[in-house]
Amino acid sequence: MSKSPKEKKAPPKKQKLGFETEVNQLLKLMVHSLYSNKEIFLRELLSNASDACDKLRFEALSDNSLFEDSAELEIQVSYDADKRTICISDNGIGMSREEVIENIGTIAKSGTKEFLDKLSGDQVKDAALIGQFGVGFYSVFIVGKKVKLETRRGGVSSADGVRWTSTGEGDYTLERIKLAQRGTKITIHLKDEEEDLLSSHRLEGIITKYSDHIALPIVMEEEEWDKDSGKSKKTGKQKKVNQASALWVRPKAEIKDSQYQDFYKHISHDSGEPLVWAHNRVEGRQQYIQLLFIPSKAPFDIFDRDTHHGVKLYVKRVFIMDDAENLIPNYLRFIKGVIDSSDLPLNISREILQESRDVENIKKGCVSRILSTLENMAKKDTEKYKVFWQEFGKVFKEGVGEDFINQERVSKLLRFSTTKSSSSEQDVSFEDYVNRMAEGQDKIYYVTAESYLAATSSPHLEIFKEKDLEVLLLYDRVDEWVVSHLSEFDGKKLSSVSKGELDLGKVDGDEESKSEKNVNAYKDLTDKLAKELSDKVKEVRVTSRLKDSPACLVAEEHGMSINLERMLKAAGQKVPGVKPILEINPDHPVILRLKEGISDESLNDWSNILFDQAVLAEGGMPSDPADYVKRVNAMMLSLAGDQKRVWTPGSAK
Repeated sequence: MSKSPKEKKAPPKKQKLGFETEVNQLLKLMVHSLYSNKEIFLRELLSNASDACDKLRFEALSDNSLFEDSAELEIQVSYDADKRTICISDNGIGMSREEVIENIGTIAKSGTKEFLDKLSGDQVKDAALIGQFGVGFYSVFIVGKKVKLETRRGGVSSADGVRWTSTGEGDYTLERIKLAQRGTKITIHLKDEEEDLLSSHRLEGIITKYSDHIALPIVMEEEEWDKDSGKSKKTGKQKKVNQASALWVRPKAEIKDSQYQDFYKHISHDSGEPLVWAHNRVEGRQQYIQLLFIPSKAPFDIFDRDTHHGVKLYVKRVFIMDDAENLIPNYLRFIKGVIDSSDLPLNISREILQESRDVENIKKGCVSRILSTLENMAKKDTEKYKVFWQEFGKVFKEGVGEDFINQERVSKLLRFSTTKSSSSEQDVSFEDYVNRMAEGQDKIYYVTAESYLAATSSPHLEIFKEKDLEVLLLYDRVDEWVVSHLSEFDGKKLSSVSKGELDLGKVDGDEESKSEKNVNAYKDLTDKLAKELSDKVKEVRVTSRLKDSPACLVAEEHGMSINLERMLKAAGQKVPGVKPILEINPDHPVILRLKEGISDESLNDWSNILFDQAVLAEGGMPSDPADYVKRVNAMMLSLAGDQKRVWTPGSAK
């Protein structure tokens, strides 16, 4: 007799579960850090309720039965002064038991650990960081000592309701209940000190302040003054508290800055103000509305590739999806906002988004609008643009390689530090650089390095400093990507000071003739050094680019830069074994003494020390640090002589 497959066990009627560790940490930190702005609990819960209704509308496009017997969507807010409770309920999509555990018991976000590690204990700084992360449902514990959530997902039996209860102190209770109404109801038992929230006037004020833009009606029970009792009395009639119309469809002239700012906080869950926004209605072959925001602060997970970025997509006011990544290119992933199309089909999927020509045209329009906004800011409000660049410059630089259509516009918006900057602040544009180029200069010179200090200390800059030629300092990791995709600007070639032969063009021709003479004079020494370092360098040659350093490493004109090679190796990637070129300074005392003669026995040590010092000067590390230290120590001891004075080759003992 064959055995029947095991049936899936039904969950217990009532169950006690523990919060995820990260939730516990977040709850404690959040209640402490956000207490001074406790009103946000209502904003967050109303935002969640609005999202639940949007999701119901979207899912109902393919299954109209999800509406059950209530197709009119709304959010209700009420309070009970005697029981000291506030209730927020919606008739949106609701949640199943599994969804309650996933959405409430855990933090389903990548980067949570990194976020918690960044919290410092400073209340003001932590409040801003928590605002970036998005506190969501957990904000109820700022004002609540106990919270009860009752929910049922649309389309399932009334017997499959779920009750979630917690005091926010480590665990929660899940219970299976009967629930006739689809949606979610949250009951907050207030802390003793939060009595001021038990007022219709107070709650309406918070709703109007933070959630007036929500496109669904938020309703409360009407109250009227009772002369006999001297108190407000509920009438049993419902009234709409908010405007209940999508903010983006209203004329710009009717929208206050504060309303734009509140709407930004609603869609981004950011507690800070946006830096700037663009609101436009596009008409023509395609009709759509774009309301796009540039935040004033970069989110902590902006470089996390597993995090979804994008804008909210609506079609004819119907919510379709969050994080519509196909509408905004990756280098603009910090953009928040809404795009509402009048032409896309309501049943559009992420797969269709990838292939749709209409979507591609909307994307082009949005990118153009964002770039225009940045161009205007860079021209008219340089201080605000500095804030943008400090927060998003590294991300925006990716656009040079990602957006070839707009590469010229993107490159004009780039900012850099240079050898003529007084600090590491990146505030020099390509146009600034070109406008102050030296007479006869026909190239834009740059140096790449791992850090600002390494860039400013690069030996490759010595001749440029002497000739007073400005050099761009590129020390962001993304800069190697930028120069690999951008070969020129305004007809001027970008030239690395650490690649190929030194070429100052018409700026100074004397260096070239001097270098040619030194090639012959130092041929014997360069040949010997090349032989000793044959396993490390492609060749050894004399250079005029050095003034203070004895030697430096140079990559071939069209080869991979030494900095990029080092970065790729550090990332664990395989790198083709390309040997650098060692250039020596014929005027340096060490090189002059080596030219005068040195024993073959010591030449190997001196050659390797010169090479390793050139690596160190580039901000790198010798391939065998211990061997380098041994060579230097042995050399110091052997050169000290009887009088224990260190000497250089050729000097008297």
